[in-house]
Amino acid sequence: MPLRLEPSFRAQLAASDRPFVGMWVCSGSPLLAEVAAGSGLDWLLIDMEHSANTLESVLTQLQAVAAYPVTPLVRVPFNDAVAIKQVLDLGAQNLIVPMVSSPDEARAAVAATRYPPEGVRGVGSALARSARWNRVDRYLQESAQHVSLTVQIETAAGVEAAADIAAVDGVDAVFVGPSDLSASMGLLGQQTHPDVVAAVESVFAAVHGAGKPVGVNAFDPSAADAYLAAGADFVAVGADVALLARASEALAARFLPRSDASGRPSY
Repeated sequence: MPLRLEPSFRAQLAASDRPFVGMWVCSGSPLLAEVAAGSGLDWLLIDMEHSANTLESVLTQLQAVAAYPVTPLVRVPFNDAVAIKQVLDLGAQNLIVPMVSSPDEARAAVAATRYPPEGVRGVGSALARSARWNRVDRYLQESAQHVSLTVQIETAAGVEAAADIAAVDGVDAVFVGPSDLSASMGLLGQQTHPDVVAAVESVFAAVHGAGKPVGVNAFDPSAADAYLAAGADFVAVGADVALLARASEALAARFLPRSDASGRPSY
């Protein structure tokens, strides 16, 4: 039975008349991924770089969110052809590759998503969910249409090379990571420092100049609003684990006893 795949993140961004808003899914839990998928947000980022997600947990999360009108992206742990091949074969159509700081690194990421002769992706469609075990007609010939690649700029060198990175054929979008960028600029933990914000916005201009969409990570609502006003095409505004951490802290602050001036607990 022939099957169709969902439109790629590239296609959905191109068809949208507004910025896409999404969140991270870092817990490794398919249940939390499904909860997030039903939230009404546009996209989810299933992260393998800074979380305990494995190939198996990514697979179960992709399966869990497939029933919902949300676009899942998977961030691979690093720019590696084997890691990219394995995640694509799980059925991830939309990848984010972290720490891309040069056009050569961007070209390597593109090659990892393409079958020969355009790239180096290994052929295993008969064994893989990506082609639904060869139930997607012409998957091998048309796989580039189904896959979107977003590269992440997170260093000062990447900011300098942003226009050339975005111009690489096969790079569909650029995502800016202010956390690592601030560290690269000597401003560790200061994601909203004016110099970091200026660097992010310079990437916006460079990427848009290359005709590609650009997004940013911004958990601070004020920062997210500012980046949307500055022209971000997609923004990540939260994460499952961060939301749970802050909400559980709020419960503790609301209901646990606090000491008054005399040292006695008060509610």
